[in-house]
Amino acid sequence: MAAARSVYFKAALFGRAGVVQDALRPVFGASRSMATEAEPAAVKVLPAEPPAPVPFAIRSPPTVLATIHSFPTMEPMRFESYASTFLHAPLRRDILHKAVVFEGDAHRLGRAKTKTRGDVNGSNKKIRPQKGTGKARLGDKKSPMLRGGGVSHGPQPRDFSTQLPRKMYDLAWRTALSLRYRRNELLIVDGLLELQNPDAGLASAILKKYGWGNEGSRSLLITAEERPNLKSAMEGLGAEGRVLQAIDVDVKDILELGRVIIEKEALEMFEQVHGVDAAD
Repeated sequence: MAAARSVYFKAALFGRAGVVQDALRPVFGASRSMATEAEPAAVKVLPAEPPAPVPFAIRSPPTVLATIHSFPTMEPMRFESYASTFLHAPLRRDILHKAVVFEGDAHRLGRAKTKTRGDVNGSNKKIRPQKGTGKARLGDKKSPMLRGGGVSHGPQPRDFSTQLPRKMYDLAWRTALSLRYRRNELLIVDGLLELQNPDAGLASAILKKYGWGNEGSRSLLITAEERPNLKSAMEGLGAEGRVLQAIDVDVKDILELGRVIIEKEALEMFEQVHGVDAAD
């Protein structure tokens, strides 16, 4: 300690900080450098990199080509161009789900109905006097408390339908048709989807030839007008497939079966009703 006091005395005598550090070094060991005395860190300059390309959305062509077939031979005849917004719309599962729920709610029927006391036949006469019997008060025999009387707060017919914007429903139609088109499950027929006679055997042979029956998943045949021979023949086959008129088709019908065979006229009807121009 005496040596340290001597060092501090020398520092005070000379008044220099450097002398203090030099004097303390043999006593306390190596001194710690001040922050201001640290050498500046070397800055590493990296080579300039070329700018990254700006991402851009890939646009689909304005039109797409679809093959037109002849029925029942299904030979390709020609190509027809359709708007890409109609047959090449991007997949939107949320829109399809909303459309299917909307259609299911519209088809749901609330037929449950119970008779209230106003619907039950009977006299309105009071069953027993109000007082003097020692029993509970009762009105007429149509009271809900009695057997054969009306039902209080029972189910009544009601509407389960919900709301969906028209443009959203049209988008669901285009999305469903586009999904079938991209999967090569949309077959367009020029002319009529009709048979010469309502022969179930002929219809079964056609379905078996092209793999449209139960072996290759069932098919949906959509016609612009009613085709009685085809409808009768398909009804005789049971679950081999379905025939629907264009006005009876829903989004769920397009998605439900394995493929869609549609008349060109019926497809044009869908484009006229659910196309982009119709929605706007």
